[in-house]
Amino acid sequence: MDVFTTKSGTVRGRRAARDHGIVVVRGLPYAAPPFGAFRFREPQPPDPWDGVRDCSAFGPVAPQSAELPGAPVWSPGDEDILTLNIWTPADGPGDLPVLVWIHGGAYVFGSSAQPDFDGTALAGEGLVVVTLNSRLGFEGFGHVPDAGSAMPDLGPGAGSGVPAPGPDTDDSAAFPDNRGLLDQIAALEWVRDNIAAFGGSPDRVTLAGQSSGATSAACLAVADRTRGLFRRAVLHSAVNAFATQEQAARTTAEVAAEAGVPATRAGLLATPPEALVAATDRVCARYAQDPAAGQRHYDPAIYGPVADGVLLTADPLEALAAGEGGAVELLVCHTTEEYWLLDAVGSSAKITTEEQLAVFAADFGLPASLVEGHRERLPDAPVLDVHLTLHSGLLFAEYSARLAEAHARAGGRAFLARFDRRRDRTGRRVRAWHCADIPFAFGNLHEESVHFLVGGPPGEADGELSRRMTGAWAEFAAHGDPGWEPLDGSAGSGAAVRVWRTAAEGPAGGAVSGEQDGFRDLWRTAGLPLLAP
Repeated sequence: MDVFTTKSGTVRGRRAARDHGIVVVRGLPYAAPPFGAFRFREPQPPDPWDGVRDCSAFGPVAPQSAELPGAPVWSPGDEDILTLNIWTPADGPGDLPVLVWIHGGAYVFGSSAQPDFDGTALAGEGLVVVTLNSRLGFEGFGHVPDAGSAMPDLGPGAGSGVPAPGPDTDDSAAFPDNRGLLDQIAALEWVRDNIAAFGGSPDRVTLAGQSSGATSAACLAVADRTRGLFRRAVLHSAVNAFATQEQAARTTAEVAAEAGVPATRAGLLATPPEALVAATDRVCARYAQDPAAGQRHYDPAIYGPVADGVLLTADPLEALAAGEGGAVELLVCHTTEEYWLLDAVGSSAKITTEEQLAVFAADFGLPASLVEGHRERLPDAPVLDVHLTLHSGLLFAEYSARLAEAHARAGGRAFLARFDRRRDRTGRRVRAWHCADIPFAFGNLHEESVHFLVGGPPGEADGELSRRMTGAWAEFAAHGDPGWEPLDGSAGSGAAVRVWRTAAEGPAGGAVSGEQDGFRDLWRTAGLPLLAP
């Protein structure tokens, strides 16, 4: 049956092209368009509809400037952006486990329409798969000032020519921080209230995400407001980024100045989304071009979750260590060469000299011993590779591993994995870099748009690795057991870790010592600074 009844109305999906036993419903609204009277506010319920709504196409993406392979782009006027998509077995028995996916993209780009995230293969494993769009960039994570509040002084000349502020009258609670996270919560509440109509169990929900999507999921795992909305979380390559309100307010001041508008609530509300997108891009470009800009020079991502004291009070790592979210089971994975992707696509600074490497370490407060330790273990590597290895640990790998370990030490159940599939192909090395693991876990290696990530068309060994990873996600969502032992909180980082490789590269997914990657002991000695976007 391809017609389903939700609390807002009836929808019609269609059979998945790759597997006619799977029905896919696309572009189903879980909240009202967050513009007009609803702009910068909490998500509101969708308007109900009469008749049968055709849900054969993805909904519009959130405001952004990115143009991603195989995915739609945003255009001014696209407003019905809070939609989700569902893949479900056509003849499923009902009460199936549910996996809800949050895409990555540095909190400023991406969408659920990317071919990487097609849920057909996972639904074929007996899951109901939900992917969603939520607000990004300033719309989702920009701090909107309280009425009459003063913004940070950016120095002489900043914001010159900005028109005078208009009146601000609404109370601050109506314009919350973390609107992108609130959208994700609204989607989870929609799943709770409606997923049974699609064969899913609201009591068997797993929240999953990668990169900024993984950190979003980690934030929701420790938030009081999400209690009961999901019981498990899959976190791939969580990003080390969490802002105070003061830091978020400074970003607002910078973006408003670049847009030529007052950094006030009225000024921001009067500025169209496309102007804030363009201003954000210019602020990021300025940081990228300025070696003296400090941390933001190396990876100019300026938005992220905010410690607002309402939804979030602490970074997820700190919160998990304190026992928050203890009832949520975690499956955490990172790749072994994360930062090589950002270098390959030109979104990070090129660090090619020892002097630049020393400045990088100083900008992030990394001790010289950490740099020296990496150099000793990479004696023949160029400076760029030493930097990419350090930055991989700083931004993704070490942070992800610590999330799992902190949860285990606090008494939670956590599994840890590393993705280490790499090979030489047509004269170049295929890296185990950021995002390369996701097409394997979703079972979407056949999609041409992912071939850059995975190094070309897959081979037979790649297909076998993908089936193992897809099966691990499905088993974790269904039973809380991906196929290896959870971390022992008392054993710390020496506990067994699943390493995802093809059979030709090593043990076929076997568990190995957590020390095998050769860098974790250096980070434990040096400590891990928590970063702000």
